[in-house]
Amino acid sequence: MNKHWTRRALCAGLTAIALAGPAAAQPDATYPAKPIELIVAYGPGGGTDLVARLLARHLEKQIGGSVVVLNRPGAGGGIGFGELARAKPDGYTIGFINTPNVLTIPVERKSSFHWSQYDLLGNLVDDPGGFAIHNSNAITTLAGLAAYAKANPGAVTVGTTGTGSDDHLAMLLFEKATGTKLTHVPYKGAGEVRAAATGQQIVIGAINVGEVLAYQKGGTPIRLLGQMSAARTSLAPQVPTFKEQGIDIELASLRGLAAPKGLPEAVRKKLVDAVAAIAADPAFKQQAEAMYAPLRYLAPTAYAAELERTEAGFRKLWGEMPWQDKP
Repeated sequence: MNKHWTRRALCAGLTAIALAGPAAAQPDATYPAKPIELIVAYGPGGGTDLVARLLARHLEKQIGGSVVVLNRPGAGGGIGFGELARAKPDGYTIGFINTPNVLTIPVERKSSFHWSQYDLLGNLVDDPGGFAIHNSNAITTLAGLAAYAKANPGAVTVGTTGTGSDDHLAMLLFEKATGTKLTHVPYKGAGEVRAAATGQQIVIGAINVGEVLAYQKGGTPIRLLGQMSAARTSLAPQVPTFKEQGIDIELASLRGLAAPKGLPEAVRKKLVDAVAAIAADPAFKQQAEAMYAPLRYLAPTAYAAELERTEAGFRKLWGEMPWQDKP
């Protein structure tokens, strides 16, 4: 009887192992078995694109597979965000989501995505907004810009990364604070805004501080009139904030990693752990600092809380001051 019981127990145990063991371990053990696509919802050359390409190299080392960056610009980021939300939740499609666009687009119009439709993997960058102008322009302060705009209504063209972006909202808030009328010129990414500012096709490039500094280092002839951080950032201590210049605007762009909702738990954990490890890696920090990317790591739970709080603020702002471009 004991022998029979032992044989039955052994068979049952082997069956349980066959059913539970490999199946439970398989997602983590085999992932990634093919290249991972990392979607950037803006064109090449912008701050998100540059950080994405740096991150891809580190992610490959962390998870042991190749990562391919795909640029999906258009609709203020809406095309890329939508593609990410619709992708198969298997860990082979991840992407950057950018505030405020990922929050403001669903507020202003029907969209195919919402931040709650993603598995958040962690935020990496918090880059304050800025107003940049060509070096040859005589305007040197925000007060000077406001004076010129008042004297020439509509003549100040402002390039942004799209309707509802932090750049666009900053422009509208500047108009409201100074009683001016500016002209909005949306582009598909900060790289295009930089090119337009360089060619003096626009007066102001509404470009995040880190991006402006990186462009300056590369020889782009633009300078910052002000930065939209609460205090002067360590990246640009010589540039006064908007608040210092009497204009109460504080806006920034969070850039974090996300995946379609519903990742297998083992895959999700592997990606979350990889992002956290990269954010803490001294080599990554040094390389990000060299490209003027202001890092601010937020774990998924803290990231979700930040997005929820910020979305509530934008919904309130939409009720007070809808930001859609007027025809």
